[in-house]
Amino acid sequence: MKKIKRLTVFITGLTAIATTLSAQQKDYPIQPVAFTKVHVHDHFWQPKMEVNANVTIPYVIAQCKANGRMDNFLRAGKKLSGDKMSEFPFDDTDVYKAIEGASYSIQNKANPKLEAYIDTLITIIGDAQEPDGYLFTFRTVNAKQPHEWIGSKRWEKEEILSHELYNAGHLYEAAVAHYQATGKKSLLNIAIKNADLLVKTFGPGKIEEYPGHQIVEIGLSKMYRVTANKKYLDLAKFFLDVRGPKGDAYNQADKKVIDQHQAVGHAVRAAYMYTGMADIAALTGDTKYLTAIDDIWGDVVDKKLYITGGIGATGAGEAFGEAYQLPNMSAYAETCAAIGNVYWNERMFLLHGDSKYIDVLERTLYNGLLSGVSLSGDRFFYPNPLASMFQHQRSAWISCACCISNMARFLPSLPGYVYAQDKNNLYVNLFMGNTSKIALDATNVEITQTTEYPWKGEVAIGINPEKTADFTLKIRIPGWANQEASPGDLYAFLDKKTLPVTISINGKATTFITDKGYAVLTRKWKKGDLVSLSLPMETDKVIANKSVKDDLSRFVLERGPMVYCLEGPDNKDSLVQNIMVDKNAIATAQYDANLLNGVGVINIAGQSTKRQLNSDSLLVVNQNVKAIPYYAWANRGPSEMTVWIPYEQSAARPKPAPTIASKSTVSASLKNKRMFSAIKDQYEPADSKDTNFPYLHWWPAKDTKEFIQYDFDSAQTVSESKIYWYDDSPWGGCRIPVSYKLLYKKGDQWLPVEETAPYQISKDKFNTLKFKPVNTTALRMEIQLPKEHATGVHEWAVK
Repeated sequence: MKKIKRLTVFITGLTAIATTLSAQQKDYPIQPVAFTKVHVHDHFWQPKMEVNANVTIPYVIAQCKANGRMDNFLRAGKKLSGDKMSEFPFDDTDVYKAIEGASYSIQNKANPKLEAYIDTLITIIGDAQEPDGYLFTFRTVNAKQPHEWIGSKRWEKEEILSHELYNAGHLYEAAVAHYQATGKKSLLNIAIKNADLLVKTFGPGKIEEYPGHQIVEIGLSKMYRVTANKKYLDLAKFFLDVRGPKGDAYNQADKKVIDQHQAVGHAVRAAYMYTGMADIAALTGDTKYLTAIDDIWGDVVDKKLYITGGIGATGAGEAFGEAYQLPNMSAYAETCAAIGNVYWNERMFLLHGDSKYIDVLERTLYNGLLSGVSLSGDRFFYPNPLASMFQHQRSAWISCACCISNMARFLPSLPGYVYAQDKNNLYVNLFMGNTSKIALDATNVEITQTTEYPWKGEVAIGINPEKTADFTLKIRIPGWANQEASPGDLYAFLDKKTLPVTISINGKATTFITDKGYAVLTRKWKKGDLVSLSLPMETDKVIANKSVKDDLSRFVLERGPMVYCLEGPDNKDSLVQNIMVDKNAIATAQYDANLLNGVGVINIAGQSTKRQLNSDSLLVVNQNVKAIPYYAWANRGPSEMTVWIPYEQSAARPKPAPTIASKSTVSASLKNKRMFSAIKDQYEPADSKDTNFPYLHWWPAKDTKEFIQYDFDSAQTVSESKIYWYDDSPWGGCRIPVSYKLLYKKGDQWLPVEETAPYQISKDKFNTLKFKPVNTTALRMEIQLPKEHATGVHEWAVK
């Protein structure tokens, strides 16, 4: 009886949502098929969703509890004494995102224990809410020493740092997901009470502020859809319209949103804002919003999108860079930004019905998003670089845990991206094994997919309408299957080869027309119809636009939607930065069930390169090169990795020649030993702020005395030192040092060298120090950091 009662409540809830939607005058012309209607049983995604349900979500909940997130609510609700809070005012959102992810997960597979715990969390959240609906634990707890970001009164620092509205946005998204998945209104009622407060507080003639970190616009749009309260939609539009032009480009407030035509600033905030603009454009019909985000989308895809689908090139502000600024080693490409990119591109598809948006979504999903979580489900990336030399490692937990909780909520929502519908048009956007029941105007349809995608290109689509009926099936033909590496000209296939995409119905090959990248199949469908799609799953080489300087004379291996990388454990000497592959080399692909939980691998003939003493020519040795999917890297510990493979010697990063420095043991006044090898890799930077290869730094230390040291493999006579300083001014935290001195070891003593010319301290070049020859087993450099900054070192050569 309990199950029947709950099902009745759940169906009633969904019916109310459907009634609300039908009553609205405007929305997306194409509607997604809800995650509640799509049941994934896919060999690729189902295991990952199970890991998310069984490992990631419980892990995030446990970490939220261990790191004070639950205590924030308990203290605000007077259920726990004291006023000690966690680190950031946005930490409340980790709890909201955990609830959202758990709600999706419960719908995918019942979990009474998890559902009961979520009910407990919702009670705690409700206790922390103030009588008028205000819900922001960092203020409600009334700490003796309030967090510096929140100001002395409500909303005072909202446009800068407080994150009050950001927290509200994630609350609304969690509340709607929980309601849709369970039919319960417990969290939704809390969200309604909070949203009603926002409506009373903000708007024309009231407080005219915008969110410092966008997402409340998306949340309010979802609340509007569920409640039909138009005031929520009006407020969402107000928060966008009041933005700019006197704010900061960092959070997209330097211009009115309708006057923005390029992607700038913090990439996560941007992607959330563009998603919110798409929602408001659909719900209000505001064509100015649409024009703006169309232009911004073109700017991103043509000039600022990583081959992995990542966005946000620079760690300075976690932001978009300039056009074609796409460094690999220092790529930021935050996991949250990849998730935001998926949200945004889905909305663009719902507006325009063009498969190019799903192409970008799919590229992001399989690569730059999925890389954000380990195969085990409990280790994470915040940035997702495209090259590494041991300096990148997945984290168990991060104090700013937004990416971790975002992964927990996103993966179980994946079924909601597979299909979309428009009257009697049924769109098949993503290929994964699933069963779904979809209500078209003509009839209800059960649709199933059976496939080994992304490793193979065959997809069987079963069509079972309730009754024989005319409708249109629109099957996405991925851009990569038509030799289009990406929309626009940022990326292209090195070898253009046209291979057929074939479709058969009930075993008989059929011709088809394409419209906006979709194969259009209109017919009278009957029970038992079977559509077979065959996509040419070939291994391709992709090159970048010549304006992307970091990718010149390099290519990427791709197969279907999957971007591949070279990782140390699979290649000779655990090195990959020194590898070079001829652009005409032939690649072979196979599936390895015993590697990284089962992955496709690519093998190709290549060469390793090594510098030689006193020679500009490289020592080149033939070797086999093995590539794995990018998403699976860094699951075997820190290593070398690269996505972009050189095909010319000028782009290769050879193994260092055997010099005094390269054979030395490095030590320093640092705990992070992974930086030590950076100073002897024989990479000459383009300038002091070059981040294309690793460097050593003492950030965030300042005004301290530090050291680096070479211990030689045997006594050496040395008379010259060359140091290249790392200085990322004006925006970064490192500057050239105030001073430094060089010491050599004599017995147990450190003695200063006797220089024959003055010390130099300049950036953007090697600083050469010549001194009288000394015979020693070690050199030490003592460095005085500036009063307000740290210092770093690119390279230290000894002669």
